[in-house]
Amino acid sequence: MESRTGTSPLPALWRSARPAERVSHLTGAALILSGLAHLLVFAVDGGPWEGPVSWRKPVTFGLSFGLTLIAVAWVTSYLRMGARTRTALLVLFAADCVLEVGGITLQAWRKVPSHLNMETGFDSAVSLSLAVGGGILVVLLSAFAIASFRHRPTGPTGMDLALRAGFAVLLVALASGAAMIARGVFLTRTGHQESAYHSTAALKPLHGVSLHAVLVLPALAWLMSRTSWSERTRKRVMTAAVGCYGAAVLASGIWAVFAYGRSPFAC
Repeated sequence: MESRTGTSPLPALWRSARPAERVSHLTGAALILSGLAHLLVFAVDGGPWEGPVSWRKPVTFGLSFGLTLIAVAWVTSYLRMGARTRTALLVLFAADCVLEVGGITLQAWRKVPSHLNMETGFDSAVSLSLAVGGGILVVLLSAFAIASFRHRPTGPTGMDLALRAGFAVLLVALASGAAMIARGVFLTRTGHQESAYHSTAALKPLHGVSLHAVLVLPALAWLMSRTSWSERTRKRVMTAAVGCYGAAVLASGIWAVFAYGRSPFAC
């Protein structure tokens, strides 16, 4: 596996990792295991897979947040930023991921919706903590995105483009997530609690597709560095991959516009 300074086997790479990176990787692995464990819970307990109350949420959020945390801990090692700043941002990001998955998992076990749930004081506190956590995610990931554009990232051929495109697309995921929360909160505050739970469906594909570009594109750059391809070929492949991913995000966005237009919650 290629490290920041060359090639190294996985054990050596782990030994060379900074404490914040190790914490992030271990925390991400724990979140992934939590998601997989709740997939088993779903298989045993049953119930609906879709809807505001289901085992789907701790499964998908555990897997998604775990993968994202591991990916961010890895790809930010290629960013040109202060070590202390990166460490602080990674630790905060890891803690925020635990907060988000923990709150969602708690509400799943309580058999109540996690987001946009204002039915009781406790439910409102959980929903508020998830919303605040989402805001913190936006700030932290935006800081990494700014760093990727402020100074050219290091790494193998194509990694700079992969990181900049990945973080740019990730901001689309954050924006769509914020839009879902804002729409849901508006409906909740105006007395349409049940409608709020279903109002986010149109943006979910866009949110899901754009969320993991920061893992997929850098992973492709790393995989190509293990081949005998020329730098010119790798640059072309990465450019094509970024274009394809951008097209997928655009298609998801167009679908969201039409789906929202047909939604009974559009007005």
